[in-house]
Amino acid sequence: MTNGNRVRVVAAGDHFILPSLIKDALGHELACDVSELTLGWPLEPFGAVAEVMEASDAEDELIEALAGAQVLVTQMGPVTERVLGACPELRLVVVCRGGPVNVNLDAAKRHDVRVCYAPGRNAAATAEFTVGMLLAALRRIPQAHHLLALRGSWDGSTYYTYDHSGLELEDLPVGLVGYGAVGSRVARALCAFGAQVMVYDPYTRGEIHGLRLASLDELLRRSRVVTLHARLTTETRGLIGARELALLPRGAVVVNVARGPLLDEDALCAALEDGHLSAAALDTYVQEPLPPHSRLHALADRVVLTPHLGGASRAVAEKAAAIAAAEVGRWVRGEPLAHALT
Repeated sequence: MTNGNRVRVVAAGDHFILPSLIKDALGHELACDVSELTLGWPLEPFGAVAEVMEASDAEDELIEALAGAQVLVTQMGPVTERVLGACPELRLVVVCRGGPVNVNLDAAKRHDVRVCYAPGRNAAATAEFTVGMLLAALRRIPQAHHLLALRGSWDGSTYYTYDHSGLELEDLPVGLVGYGAVGSRVARALCAFGAQVMVYDPYTRGEIHGLRLASLDELLRRSRVVTLHARLTTETRGLIGARELALLPRGAVVVNVARGPLLDEDALCAALEDGHLSAAALDTYVQEPLPPHSRLHALADRVVLTPHLGGASRAVAEKAAAIAAAEVGRWVRGEPLAHALT
C-alpha cells in the first residue's frame, strides 16, 4: 500500500492483453500514473527467461520501464530475480493470467513484493471452445470443410454412410474429468444439448450438473466421449494413458482443451490408428508448438487440432485487465487482496 502519494503503474501488456486495456481498466478503479509497455507475445514466442517459465524475453525493457514504479501489471513480463533486484520501489505485481509462471515467487518474497494473478479470466472462453471442439470432432466439420473449401469437392457421401456419419450430443454419454470453473460450464452447456453428463472430480463437493461417478475407471467405461478439465499436477500428469483409453468403448472420442500432459499422446495416436477411438480434438499438447514429427499430423482425418486457442477471445483480455485493475485498487486502498500468492 502506498503512503498517500499517487501510485505509478507499469502496464506491460502485449498484442493480446493490450496495454491500453490495462490502462483503461485501471482508470475505472483509481487515479494513478500509468506507463505503457508492449511486449512481443504472441507475435514473438514466449519461453523460459532466466529462472521463470513462459515469459517474454524482455528483462532489460521491463527494468527500464519499472524505474520508479510501485506496481507492475503484466501477462508475459519476466519478473526474475534480476528484474526484482533492479527495481527496489516495486511492491506489487499483478499477472493477467491464471497462474504467475512468469514470476520468481521466492525472489518476490525476499524483495517484499506482493504477487497476484487473475483466476477464471478464460473459463467461459475455454468452456465454449471445448464444446465447439467437441461438436467439430463428433460431426467431422473440419474434414467436410477441407473437402469442399480446399479440394472443391461436393462429394461428402462418405460422411452420410452409417459407419462414417457422426454422433449427436442428444442422449450421448459424455464424461467430464474435472469440474472446476471450465468443467462446470461445459457440463451446463452439454446438459442443454440433452447429453447424458457424467463427472469425475474427487476434489469437488456439492451439487453438479450431471451424474457424479466415484472412479475414473467407471466414468471411462460409460462414456462415448471424454473431455478433460483437470489441473496439471504431479498426480494428474499422464492421467489418461493406454490403460485408461482401453476402458473407453470402441468408437469413443477424446477432447483435451485443458493441459497437454494430462494425456499420453502416443497412446492416443495408437488408439486412433487401431480404430479403438474414432476421433479426438486437441487444443493443448505435451510439447508446444506441436512438433512436425508428431504422429498426430498423419491422423488428420480423425483429429481436430488447434494451436492452444481455447482462451483466445477479446473478452478474456478485457476480463484479465479488469481483474488485475481491481487488485491494484484494493492494494492502493489498503484492502485485502483477492488473489494474492505472496
